[in-house]
Amino acid sequence: MEVCNLTRLPEFILLGLSSRPEDQKPLFVLFLILYLVTLMGNLLIILAIRSDPQLQNPMYFFLSILSFADICYTTVIIPKMLVNFLSDAKTISYAECLAQMYFFLLFGNMDSYLLAAMAIDRYVAICNPFHYVTVMNHRCCMSLLVFSITFSCLHSLLHVLLVNRLTFCTSNVIHHFFCDVNPVLKLACSSTSVNEVVAMTEGMVSVMAPFACIIISYLRILIAVLNMPSAAGKRKAFSTCSSHLTVVTLFYGSISYVYFQPLSSYTVKNRIATIVYTVLTSMLNPFIYSLRNKDMKQGLEKLRSMIKFEMDRLSTTKTNKIHGP
Repeated sequence: MEVCNLTRLPEFILLGLSSRPEDQKPLFVLFLILYLVTLMGNLLIILAIRSDPQLQNPMYFFLSILSFADICYTTVIIPKMLVNFLSDAKTISYAECLAQMYFFLLFGNMDSYLLAAMAIDRYVAICNPFHYVTVMNHRCCMSLLVFSITFSCLHSLLHVLLVNRLTFCTSNVIHHFFCDVNPVLKLACSSTSVNEVVAMTEGMVSVMAPFACIIISYLRILIAVLNMPSAAGKRKAFSTCSSHLTVVTLFYGSISYVYFQPLSSYTVKNRIATIVYTVLTSMLNPFIYSLRNKDMKQGLEKLRSMIKFEMDRLSTTKTNKIHGP
């Protein structure tokens, strides 16, 4: 463990998931696979939605933005993890650490507000279907998106500025695999009481506000579904919400476990729980939404056919050029 007497450390050391040398290469392979699957899965979702006219509605608009945010979310964390798995130094500069913290908080909060926007969309579609087109219009969707981005930027900036005012004069070893707020706060030798109060007030509001919106939306949906006369209508309504509810449970369940507890109780179990909402949820989102969604399956099939057609066309063009006229 390195000890430093500076008030502004030049760099931190990320301890990672394991300090044993024999674990580094297997972890590198595992997280490289997870990262590539996340990139490909979410990119396919975006391309399928953009290329299929039948998927041009608010639900899939928010899903495409969520997929983009998930790509950015994992890219903020995993590439640095992969480098550190194969490096002996495992260092991250002070500025890079704060930048990673900022973008992690930014895209994490965007995820939660996008999930809330998708819950509102489902509520309007099921409880007020005749006014769905007029309520969830382009202006409404863009307003929800702009609010999600703006609030997430301000929330991230607040917490990074509060961390930047601290002094670090003991250890520079972060017991985590990236620069999360709580592990960095544990290294501070100045008072972190302001940070903790803000985290438990503003931080909790920023997480619980979209979660409360999701809960209220689904309570209203549940009441509306129970009042439906046909069993087929009930099954269809529940099927359109099941994918979203699965993602919400994974995301908020792991976040609640990690952050809604005192700073002193932050342990290795929190690192494992963090993997769920930073890596696994982002990787599983495309599978959850595509495997349980008929329209999404059709969109992906159309995308596959389109790609195959373009590849065949390019192959034919190349062959004609080789053989000549």
